[in-house]
Formats: sequence, structure tokens, C-alpha cells
Amino acid sequence: MPGNQLIDAYLLQLARQLPADVVDELADGLGETYQRHLAGGADPQSAARAALAEFGDAAEITTAFTLQSPGRRTARMLLATGPVVGACWAAALIAGHAWTWPVPALVRLGLGLLLLTVAATLVIAGTRRASYARTRATVIAGGLAILALDAAALAGATVTAPMLAWPLAVAACASLTRIGLTLRALPTVISS
Repeated sequence: MPGNQLIDAYLLQLARQLPADVVDELADGLGETYQRHLAGGADPQSAARAALAEFGDAAEITTAFTLQSPGRRTARMLLATGPVVGACWAAALIAGHAWTWPVPALVRLGLGLLLLTVAATLVIAGTRRASYARTRATVIAGGLAILALDAAALAGATVTAPMLAWPLAVAACASLTRIGLTLRALPTVISS
């Protein structure tokens, strides 16, 4: 890639927001476009401006990649499963009279606050448009927290529930399914 200042600045801006392999691929295409304009008789600055105009604004490219990112898809999947899994657990806890279980109020409060934080984090990741890297990092943190919450719900119910009832079995299956989906999705988000 020729060392044109306009193109280098453009690629540097993309490199702050997108994965390196994506920027490398864009750099190859941009270099070919730049060379095509040079071969057509344009001077280096005009060729660079024309190539950049064909590619579009760096913020628009970042937004396009972010909207299609594995992180955003995973955040939306986790958000979609939240109400279903939550409803299963709500039914199980009500049916099992969970308010009588020996769980300290501080633990209940902590899990509730963690759940609200995770939901807010995933909403941000699922709606973020401007930063591929931040969306990725937010989803990784949110996904790990979802795993912890589901594991805590399963462990807590196993230890404190007086007996296994069908609503508890359904809630456990819902959490196990979401754990599986999350474990399947996170490696793709991490490697993107």
C-alpha cells in the first residue's frame, strides 16, 4: 500500500474501531482502488480522495461492521432469551415458595443488581452502532455474567429448593439451554 497520508489517516481511524483482519482487508481494497485511480492518470492526492470517496466515511464503515458483528447478534440473542428464562425462574420460585428458602437478603439483592446490570450492558451492546471493539468487549462481559447468573440460579435452587417440582425442572432446562447457547456464541465473539 502506498504511503499516502489521507489513506493512512483513514485506515488508522478504522483500526481504532475494527478488528485488524477487517482493516487489513479494507486496506487491500483501498490500495487497489487507489492504484486504479493512479493508473487512470490522477495525481496521488486526487487518487487518494477518489478512492476514499468510493469507500465512504470511516464512521459509516464502522457502523456497518458493528451492526453485523457477532457481538451484537449475541447480545440480541441473550436479550431475547432473558424474558423466557426469567419467566421460567419466576414461575419456579413462586411455585416453590422461594421467599421461605434460607437465602440471605444480601445475596438476593446482589443477584438482582447483577441481573439489572447485565441487562443494561446487553441493551447497550445490542444497540451500539459506533464501536465494534466496545460492543465486543461489552458482550463478552455480559455473556460471562449471564453464565454466572444461570450457574448461580442452578446451584442455588439445587441447594435450597425443598424438592424438585416441574416448574423448577423447566427453569433449570431453560438456564442450561441458555448456558449452552452462550458457550457456543462467546468464542465467535472473542475471536472476532
